[in-house]
Amino acid sequence: MPLAWRISIANAVVLAVGAAALVLTPATVSARVIAQEAAILLGGLGVLLLLNVYLVRRSLDPLDRMMRAMRRTNLLEPDEALDPGGPAEVRQLVAVFDEMIGRLQRERRDSGRRALAAQEHERKRVAQELHDEIGQSLTAVKLQLSRLDRRAPADLRHDLREAQEEVDRSLGDVRRIAMRLRPEALDDLGLVPALTALTADIASRTGLKIVRRVSPDAPPLGPDGELVVFRVAQESLTNVARHAGAMCVELRLERTERGLRLIVSDDGAGLAGAPAGAGIEGMRERALLVGGTFSVGDSPQGGVEVRLEVPEEG
Repeated sequence: MPLAWRISIANAVVLAVGAAALVLTPATVSARVIAQEAAILLGGLGVLLLLNVYLVRRSLDPLDRMMRAMRRTNLLEPDEALDPGGPAEVRQLVAVFDEMIGRLQRERRDSGRRALAAQEHERKRVAQELHDEIGQSLTAVKLQLSRLDRRAPADLRHDLREAQEEVDRSLGDVRRIAMRLRPEALDDLGLVPALTALTADIASRTGLKIVRRVSPDAPPLGPDGELVVFRVAQESLTNVARHAGAMCVELRLERTERGLRLIVSDDGAGLAGAPAGAGIEGMRERALLVGGTFSVGDSPQGGVEVRLEVPEEG
């Protein structure tokens, strides 16, 4: 029944009840209203108003439910269908709202993919320049120091060798930064070798014990899916190394019915009620860009557990 008819019928019921009360009861009103008659009239009016409010609220209840569901809607969370129950106007409004949310999510994904592609292109360019220009310049400095070391007096050779060692350390830093910006293993060898190199690098730099458990039948992912899995693993391990105070972290890749699941769990201090930061929100947005799901919670070891599920390519 249309909403307008429902409200009209509710008001008609209230008026009918009032008219029936006047016709069927012996109540009368004197020319000069006495206190008892005024009390009866006010009581009847109050009853009619309460009945009208109750019936109208029952008629508008589907709209209230829909507005509460709209307030809970979040573009960063998986789709939650609204309750389509109620009169025709409410069902039409729910359909229009769902269509608008779907359009916003598609536009967000498309713009996010373009932003992600531009970001990764810039990372790759910077990594290439670090490798080609800064790396080559440092290598040239190292060779010059080596030639000077052979011709320098004995009292200067110790300082020159320390300078060469410092250049070696700088070269290593440049290579590590370039690898974190854009891992060559991900482009050349695939996801699993890139994750192996990532965990080995973080373990060697931080002293963390990182346990890898990779399913042998991991499904193929597209380039975007592999990149999202790698970036989420990189961000999660970096957060553990910086903030968790953990001794051990486990990284698992598992096959699921839809695709691939990444789990990173540690034995650190946990979230302790801390709000989600920009890193967690960034990982959640990356997951949405490839149609995946992302969650953060407590791990069985007492620390934090990050879960990412990405659908299989195609």
